[in-house]
Amino acid sequence: MNFALILFVLLVLTGLLWLLDHFISRKKRAPDVPNPWWVEYGASFFPVILAVFFLRSFLVEPYKIPSGSMIPTLLVGDFILVNKFTYGIRLPVINKKVIELNNPKRGDVMVFRYPVDPSLDYIKRVVGLPGDKISYQNKHLKINGKEVGLDKVEPYLGTGLFYTPRYQEQLGEVKHAILLDREADTPIGPITQFQNFDNCHYNADGVDCVVPPGHYFMMGDNRDNSQDSRYWGFVPDENIVGKAFFVWFNFSDLKRIGAFK
Repeated sequence: MNFALILFVLLVLTGLLWLLDHFISRKKRAPDVPNPWWVEYGASFFPVILAVFFLRSFLVEPYKIPSGSMIPTLLVGDFILVNKFTYGIRLPVINKKVIELNNPKRGDVMVFRYPVDPSLDYIKRVVGLPGDKISYQNKHLKINGKEVGLDKVEPYLGTGLFYTPRYQEQLGEVKHAILLDREADTPIGPITQFQNFDNCHYNADGVDCVVPPGHYFMMGDNRDNSQDSRYWGFVPDENIVGKAFFVWFNFSDLKRIGAFK
């Protein structure tokens, strides 16, 4: 469901009713006559919808984490806020960038439209920038020929009461935790035939890719349980929604508030 489109349609309809009432109908209505139903339930909602539309389109937008691909950084059920302007101002609904600001940085947690089905929003971490050479072989990540070092920390206790190895990883200026079991057999597959597929080479041990201009290579922090750029390719700039920056609620665990920022 395209909520932005629905909100835009409601904005246009209530706006037209508000204009009709403000400039025409109200002048013909006697002072002691109550407002008609279309004013009470239409035009009166216009200011509220306008404020929500502006806030959601240009400033921040709330999202709910639906899967465990970003564990341990983000958990299922986390409600997060996404900065809509940090990567540039985009027109709502069509998502076309009209003002250039910042580019995504390695290590950012980014929300984007799923390249395979743009009606879906995904959230992953930026690993590869345009022009980067990304190698993920035998569960070792290399960026431009240099392996990304991992520091092992205490294991992560999942909801099924089993432990998963946890590491500290640094991408750019961002230090974060990932889950990765190098002893588990988790081959990459099945692979989607994506745009710029020729930029990647797959083998039994993993994948090597060169990130095309204007695209990004995304990975989940739950490395063995994330469908990401290893499977469906690169995220083009026009699919970017914004940068995730804050957990504002989780019904199952109130301690999650502010856990990611």
